[in-house]
Amino acid sequence: MLNLRASRLPWGMHYSWVIVAILAIVQILATSISMAAGILVPPLTDPDGQFGWSVGTIVMGLATYYLVGAMTAPIAGWLGDRYGARRMMFAGAVLYGSSMILMGFVQELWQFFIVFGVMLSITQSISMVPLMASVSGWFRRRLGLGTGLLWAAGGVGTAIIAPLTGYLLENYGWQVTFWSLGIGGGTILLVLNTFLRNRPEDIGLKPYGAMDNDPLSAVRSAELEKLRVKVFNQHVRRTRAFWNLPAIHGLGCAGHGIVLIFSIPFAVSEGIGLTQAAVILTIISLVSISSRLLTPVLAERYGSKRIMASCLFTQGITVIILFWAHDLWAFYLFGALFGIGFGGEWTGYLVINRQYFGNGPMGTLYGSQMTGALLGHAITTALGGVVFEIFRSSGIIDPYTVIFGLSVAFSVGGAAVILTLESTSKTLIPDWEMSLPEEARSEVSGIPGPRSITPEPASGDG
Repeated sequence: MLNLRASRLPWGMHYSWVIVAILAIVQILATSISMAAGILVPPLTDPDGQFGWSVGTIVMGLATYYLVGAMTAPIAGWLGDRYGARRMMFAGAVLYGSSMILMGFVQELWQFFIVFGVMLSITQSISMVPLMASVSGWFRRRLGLGTGLLWAAGGVGTAIIAPLTGYLLENYGWQVTFWSLGIGGGTILLVLNTFLRNRPEDIGLKPYGAMDNDPLSAVRSAELEKLRVKVFNQHVRRTRAFWNLPAIHGLGCAGHGIVLIFSIPFAVSEGIGLTQAAVILTIISLVSISSRLLTPVLAERYGSKRIMASCLFTQGITVIILFWAHDLWAFYLFGALFGIGFGGEWTGYLVINRQYFGNGPMGTLYGSQMTGALLGHAITTALGGVVFEIFRSSGIIDPYTVIFGLSVAFSVGGAAVILTLESTSKTLIPDWEMSLPEEARSEVSGIPGPRSITPEPASGDG
């Protein structure tokens, strides 16, 4: 086992930033296919190609992916709370590599549904939910900056992987594309897993931003950790935010999910080549880097409600450009403007969780929010496929106009709902550890015991 210490890192760097870097790469690989799902539609629907499936059929496969993810996300979050992020990352690395390699062997529709719809979906849940939730435990201060850097790096990765996947598919075919991604990505994840640690206490560190005289968190037994997870979740479920945040996340993901899937096929239908169309996702991802970085930082400083609502509204209103887009420049302009709202819509949840719920075990909580997000993707992906086929057959109105109109409605609706939440200036469950025996309490609980450390207060969400 590697004996890692902060003193061995250059310039006195805290190991929390290594964790951010590791998880950024995990995010890039684990979400590469879902973020670039639209790239798969043209080769799968090409009547002269290997598959020749209908758009509606492909979209149902994508909907299966999101539905399975919605069901497994809270389970993955609970497993992360129970067994730690490192074990979950190892399982995710193995499943990622094997699933992507199997994608290269897909020939029949049922194989696509099993490998893409089930296996890769479980991969994303295992790789993303417990690992992203674990970031909170590495920061006592500057969680917004850490989260922002994490998501921003993911934007760079998507900007590279989207056109790379399109190029590989167009020039080397289905098998080479997925075998390359599976072998390369799986190997990278396994190597990174050797450097991942569950908590700062595992290597004798305090979280980033802890005071010099703050004691290390106690190393508790598995039974006590299990009890903490149980009690924390009991208190969290009594709040209104617990139930509203998954719904808001679902509306936001419904809004951008339609765009990520249908913008590339729409551009191709307007006479734009697949590689050029894939650049739309590159532009969205590159532009989103700034809002991915700034949204968590601003949310931590000024409160999450208005910042996240602004991003949702921007995401929705810019889709209107697609109603009149025909030329390549119009699609690229859309990508640039849409990326601003898209990057901020979903990157503030770790921060708003800290503001609402403090420093508890976040895996199950974040998993429930990912369930909402993936249900939003699943429902609207299936709905988009059905609507597309209905309106394409009837000829009443262009099907892309209808589904992009749905995208606008979902995003703007999410912006309206988030404004109904409680202020983020106060923790909703400040005394949840009072329900624990003393030996299961932490030094950050604000109750009798070791010195209390509270999260930085947010303002502006009154």
